Amino acid sequence: MSFSCFPCFHPPPPDRALSLSLSLNHSFIHSLTMKIFSLFLISSLLFSFSRAEATGSVFFIDSSTHQFLRTQSTNDAAQSASMLLPEVGAIVSVLLGFAPSITLSAAGSSKLNEVLIPNPFDRPRVVFMLEVDGVDDPLVADPKNALFSKALKNNVDLGSSKVDIQLPDEEEVSVISLDKPLGDYTEEEINDFASWLGGSYVTDATKPLHGVLAIPLATGDIVNLHMSKKVHREFASKLLALSHNIRKAMEKHEVLSQTLHRPAELIMGSFDGIKALQEQHDTDDFDKQGMRLLLATLSKIFDSLQTAHEGQIVGVIVFNGVPQPESKTLMNVVFTSHPSLRWLAETKSSQNTTLAAQVLVRRILAWITGVVLLVATLLGVYFLLNMPLTRDTLFLSYPFDFN
Repeated sequence: MSFSCFPCFHPPPPDRALSLSLSLNHSFIHSLTMKIFSLFLISSLLFSFSRAEATGSVFFIDSSTHQFLRTQSTNDAAQSASMLLPEVGAIVSVLLGFAPSITLSAAGSSKLNEVLIPNPFDRPRVVFMLEVDGVDDPLVADPKNALFSKALKNNVDLGSSKVDIQLPDEEEVSVISLDKPLGDYTEEEINDFASWLGGSYVTDATKPLHGVLAIPLATGDIVNLHMSKKVHREFASKLLALSHNIRKAMEKHEVLSQTLHRPAELIMGSFDGIKALQEQHDTDDFDKQGMRLLLATLSKIFDSLQTAHEGQIVGVIVFNGVPQPESKTLMNVVFTSHPSLRWLAETKSSQNTTLAAQVLVRRILAWITGVVLLVATLLGVYFLLNMPLTRDTLFLSYPFDFN
């Protein structure tokens, strides 16, 4: 009888199996840890890159009749460091005639000295401030723009949080918003806007509000906005809303200028119409033409504001290359002076006490004066009635012997 031989499998000892399992678990945990660390490192780098790219530019536009800002040479512009948004807010506060925030650092104070004329008694007290989303530097689109090429330019680090412009009291400054939506508009308003910019509006006989808005630029080019296209219509409506709110701001200035105590004025808002043009992804570079049209509109707006305010105004325009979400702005106004009800009650009671004391003193003095006059009058009448007939004056009627 023959038997065939097969290789026999002998299981490893228990100790060896346990060590093999532990080795596999250790390598798996090590690999998983390295993958998690790599993902964390990549996400940190991406976050730092996004923070580094959150920069923009700020333009300080001086008045054409008054000098409130320093003039910056080419060498100074090359050596100037980037600004922070809190420093921009501090400059706005100083231009309005108020002290900057107490949290401003020494480096921030030096930035203010680089921008502002060192004369605290000569401030415009009116600031036109606008945030433009979707553009880093407007001079890339229009390097020969007369308004921005002469302005004081600084790079600005936008950061990741909103910055507050601290103002003392609502009675001391009037904040006029430019973010109010226009709503429905008519072809007459479009025609008025085109005429204001020196352009024209050709209506469409087949459908209302679907004409062509043609605006000439200083370079000789003409920007045509076809209101039948959704993107062009949205961009034109943003421009119409901005110009409409500017007219409302000038009307409010006329009212404020008639008051006895004229407050400072902060005309501020944002413009995100460029974002809609950039999302179109057209090959004809219409977003650059829209940017040139926006700069021409801003130039016209600032000229109108200078005329209305008689040159007592400074423009601060911040360009943000990273589009902001809806209804989110970089700058916010905060009023730091909020008197409590207890303080108001104590002030009112102290004023009432002082007023009552003044009334009491005045009444006592009036009574004393009245009594003295009454006694003097009675004495005069008595001596006058008892005056002898041989005497010709009241003074000689006194029973005194002058010899």
